[in-house]
Amino acid sequence: MGMSAVTAARWVERWECQQQRYAVDREERFTVIADVVEHVTHTVSGRLLLDLGSGPGTLAARLADRLPGSEVLAVDADPLLLELGRAHFGERLRYVRALIGAPGWLDALGLDRPVDAAVSTTALHYLDRATLSGVYRDLAERLRPGGVFVNGDHIAPDDPPLRALAQDIGRRHSERSLAFTHEDWSSWWSGAAADPELAPLLSAPDAAGHPPCAADDLPVSVHAALLRRAGFRHVGTVWQYGSSRVLAAVR
Repeated sequence: MGMSAVTAARWVERWECQQQRYAVDREERFTVIADVVEHVTHTVSGRLLLDLGSGPGTLAARLADRLPGSEVLAVDADPLLLELGRAHFGERLRYVRALIGAPGWLDALGLDRPVDAAVSTTALHYLDRATLSGVYRDLAERLRPGGVFVNGDHIAPDDPPLRALAQDIGRRHSERSLAFTHEDWSSWWSGAAADPELAPLLSAPDAAGHPPCAADDLPVSVHAALLRRAGFRHVGTVWQYGSSRVLAAVR
């Protein structure tokens, strides 16, 4: 018996609240990412879109709703998060389990044509510099000419005093919006482990999901340099609040 829609809805809502602790103005960030994808792909029919490190697929579902007729892949390494998404969002998305950056990770996606846009939010900061560089190269090879990669994540300024200032601005915004009143990452996962519908997905032999965070904390200039080296022609910030940044790279 699969997970019930009621259980999935409850845990996806908790996931959304929990994530607000870690992404400053997360809802606006999602909107900007969708705006970029729509702008770049508005003349494309049958769009193929990837959401990398999708979690349950909240951003992917927004893209599917914004751009009807698109094929949207929600890609994540965690079986629990993918199953929550399947039960909650249904057939709007195609869910694929893959560890981003692992050898041959794109092969698991079963892509049958060039990708029109790839997005990610609060996910790729887990990767070390070498792995991230490889992921950028992989994406550049699979995106169509003129396609776009949009990354919303913790991407700080280069200058240390400005980095400290950006972090403080983000913290103040989160305090004003009461983001820190939500449960944190550890609390969410502990609660999931205690739920009898979710626990089997956490205890399965192949349940290993996200790797530990590399904590490289790369500044914006390094991301831009890696993206250009990978083959992206145009790279730049399209939105920022504190250290929460949306970086767009056009193939």
